[in-house]
Amino acid sequence: MADFRRLFTALALVALFVGLASAQGGLNGGSTMACSTTTTVTPTVRSEGFTELAGDILLNCTGGSPIAFGAQIPQANITVFLNTQVTSRILTVNSTTASEALLMIDEPGSTTVSGYGSGLGQTPCTTPAQGCVEYVANAPLCNAITNPGSCGVPSNSPGGVFTAGAPNVFEGVVSGNSVTFYGVPILPPSTTGSRVYRITNIRANANGISGGGPTPGTITGSVSISPANAFTINQPLNTLAFVQQGLSTSLRKNDNSGGGGTINFAQCSGIGFSSSGASGLLRYSENFPTAFKTRVALVNGNASPTAAFNGQNIPGQVYNAESGFTLTNAAYSTTAGLADWGTRLKAVFSNIPSGVSVFVSTTNVSNFNTAAANTVGVVSPATPYAQLVISETAPDANGVLPVASATNTIGSPATVSYAQVTIVNGSGVAVWEVTSNNYVTNQNLDFGVFLAYSASPGTNTPAPGPLSVAMSYAPTPTQGAFSAASGPTAGTSNIPRFADTSSARTFAAVNICQTALMFPFLTTATGFETGLAISNTSQDPFGTTPQNGSCTLNWYQAGTGGTNPPATTTPVVPGGTTYTTLASAATNAGANFTGYMIAVCNFQFGHGYAAITDVGARGIFASYLALVMNGGRAPAAAESWAH
Repeated sequence: MADFRRLFTALALVALFVGLASAQGGLNGGSTMACSTTTTVTPTVRSEGFTELAGDILLNCTGGSPIAFGAQIPQANITVFLNTQVTSRILTVNSTTASEALLMIDEPGSTTVSGYGSGLGQTPCTTPAQGCVEYVANAPLCNAITNPGSCGVPSNSPGGVFTAGAPNVFEGVVSGNSVTFYGVPILPPSTTGSRVYRITNIRANANGISGGGPTPGTITGSVSISPANAFTINQPLNTLAFVQQGLSTSLRKNDNSGGGGTINFAQCSGIGFSSSGASGLLRYSENFPTAFKTRVALVNGNASPTAAFNGQNIPGQVYNAESGFTLTNAAYSTTAGLADWGTRLKAVFSNIPSGVSVFVSTTNVSNFNTAAANTVGVVSPATPYAQLVISETAPDANGVLPVASATNTIGSPATVSYAQVTIVNGSGVAVWEVTSNNYVTNQNLDFGVFLAYSASPGTNTPAPGPLSVAMSYAPTPTQGAFSAASGPTAGTSNIPRFADTSSARTFAAVNICQTALMFPFLTTATGFETGLAISNTSQDPFGTTPQNGSCTLNWYQAGTGGTNPPATTTPVVPGGTTYTTLASAATNAGANFTGYMIAVCNFQFGHGYAAITDVGARGIFASYLALVMNGGRAPAAAESWAH
């Protein structure tokens, strides 16, 4: 009997709690609306990106107790928490730091969803800090059977007077890893269909997931509601994007057949703007098909990023562009969802010697064969396509690209335009913007590079050494487009923007002009001496620029197993003069050397002479001309990038 009484008491308490919960129920005191969350399309985003567009979050809600006509609709705050920073553009709506992240009710403007809400215009709530107060009204021709969604619709007029302009778009306020939509009206559909809340234009710091490296990751978003009884959420945590490294870069041979290596240029051989100055190709490769995007969606395959652009304002549409869902409103400081530019690709040149000019192709090229002068740098007639712009942050003003002007052309009959890169203190930047792409397969974009300079070896111009290039997305903080601290935070400009994951690599080198001379036999054995003469014949009647340079004498002891004497360096040998010495003095080896010597002279057209004698004891005398090991010529002006 006691056990029965305890069971009865427990059942009574359960009934009481259920009754209290039912009495509390939703915001209107009735039953609670139930919502399920999904991400309709989960995109792959670039790990280098600070402002990557995550997938939309869709809340599909059903049930809940109806609210009387004319009554105020309860409000709630809906927050999305990411596992990285939210970086959606700040719109500054009515002095509030609202963002382009938007919450839309019932898919306004949709062409694929039927219902009363989808037929409405997109009306923003212009008080994002507190939301907008709305009331329950009936739309004209309300019919619970043929058009149930029109029975009990939001109105912005007290008393439930129907208006078609009740706000149905709410701007999110960003704070670190979260974005909150304040004061969203929660109108349960009850038994008359469903209510849909779409959250779009959440940009995220994908670089915060994997640091721009090759390790893949995911961006997740968790939906929270306040007050908690506004509606229930099934599956509040969703995967909003897959993170993957978007860009690979490489150097290509000037016949576009392979990558790697360095092209060598001779200091003493000037190069004008011609195919002989070709330094190869800079290749930018997508790691997945949507890593390169135009600013806005292309229309009918048109290569112009702005052709026939009437806005990307259909909820749920996948645009494959840097811009997301776009909405213009007088309260917004700029168009919500609209990017500043398409994907940009940057080459940062460094260690460029004074006197060296760098040229880059103004478009991507498909052929770069210097062996066939009439096909040098043929521009690809098909997508993908990119255009050189004046800087990494020059805006696409009114849809017009800030195109950089060409300064040179090459090729016939297919001509390619080139522009000179401005070099300051040995560094310069070239930036191209993607204007078309194929979103089905990974693409490569190749850009030609030319060098030109006048030779002045007498003044050591251009200075010898490696020339470097770093290749990345743009803009990045490295050249001051924005600060490193602002990159992963919500701001008002520079969308898209990227972390700099590049590293400089050598793409060319200027080498001192040299002549290598082989003296096959020299001796300073007891009773013998060898005289040496090295002539700098770069002063001649053929127009050669006279060159001044020293020679390094490399000694090799022959057949004795002894230690080779250290290399010695001569004084500078001016053009048109001859340097003479004795082997015993030059080697510091006295009577202990017999072998050969290789002289490496830092000038063209060096020649050598050696004379061996027994210093008059028996009148023995022999002489010979040194062997010119490289023909007295400088390295080729433009060699292919080797494997």
